Amino acid sequence: MKKKFIYWLFEHSQRIYIKFKKKNPWGISAKELLTYPKDRFGYHLGKLLAENNFELLPKVERHDCYHLLTNYGTKVEDEIALQYVCFGNGKRSPYLFGVLLIGTILLPEYYKYYLKSYKLGKNCNTFHHFNYKHILLLSFQEVRESIFNTQQILQIQ
Repeated sequence: MKKKFIYWLFEHSQRIYIKFKKKNPWGISAKELLTYPKDRFGYHLGKLLAENNFELLPKVERHDCYHLLTNYGTKVEDEIALQYVCFGNGKRSPYLFGVLLIGTILLPEYYKYYLKSYKLGKNCNTFHHFNYKHILLLSFQEVRESIFNTQQILQIQ
């Protein structure tokens, strides 16, 4: 029941958050990303989206890039843990703080997962600020290796 409530909050707060974002949407579909060379970041992003039957959310496309880089899923606890990774990595936003607060209060049983995720974000190179549209044609493996060390990559695979 708590997870359903959090999903509902995600869905409704996301729409409001997107309205106030001042970024331009990428205008790229999952199908288009799948036309990129198979070793490229864009292709891997398209594959992730297609496997989950998703499209990029306009103005917050980087969120799906975070999923791709960290290999975190889309269950409620994974979404919250992903925000902990971003927080550890230095990202700060009202939305992030809201997710951390509500998620931690409503799902405290995942605190070890959240702490592990925070430490992952804290101990890797900064990635939360990238303009991911500009790296779509870069090698996925090279992008990941520029952020995470070998042990971290093994941990997230």
